[in-house]
Amino acid sequence: MTDILMPKATAVWLVDNTSLTFEQIAEFCGLHPLEVRGIADGDVARDIRGADPLVNGQLTREELDKAQNNDAYRMQAVVSRHAELMKAHKPAPKYTPVSRRQDRPDAIAWFVRNHPEVTDAQIAKMLGTTKSTIESVRNRTHWNSPNIKPVDPVTLGLVGQLALDDLVRKAADKKARDDAKKGGATLQPVDAPTEPAEEEFVPEARERRGAEPTAASVFGAKD
Repeated sequence: MTDILMPKATAVWLVDNTSLTFEQIAEFCGLHPLEVRGIADGDVARDIRGADPLVNGQLTREELDKAQNNDAYRMQAVVSRHAELMKAHKPAPKYTPVSRRQDRPDAIAWFVRNHPEVTDAQIAKMLGTTKSTIESVRNRTHWNSPNIKPVDPVTLGLVGQLALDDLVRKAADKKARDDAKKGGATLQPVDAPTEPAEEEFVPEARERRGAEPTAASVFGAKD
């Protein structure tokens, strides 16, 4: 069964305008047969106006005729192109051709050397590799370390230039925000104590220290 728009309204129209069984209507509309029976009895969807699936393009006349002539036949809804376009499509996992998988360590080395702000998780997602491989390239414990050389992943054909630029920009912005937070938490330097001012010369200082010695006081007065 294919999901259809307005299943209860469609069921109301089919109950009122066709000779389909409750099971056939329930199967087409994605409802329980007892719910369809409730619609026929007026206990369910009493205020819902019927929607013609032939008019809105969800059912063909040929399918309806087949079902009315055969109680065992289950109608197939027409797949709406617009409905398919509106569905959220999950991107397929990134696939790297076997011929280019050997280039990934070179691309990892390029990230490690030129963009340390890009996290291992971001590198792994972009290149389709693992964090352990990235760590081995960084620590030079990779089995092919002697032959690994940093090469731009765009040059290697592993990623597009726009995708790479976007990744680097996002990583740089995040690092700037983190640095700003860290900078705001640091203590401000304490002002250095000012040196004491030089003692001003006060005339009375000589009096406090006593009179300066004279030759007579040192050697004694001569007769």
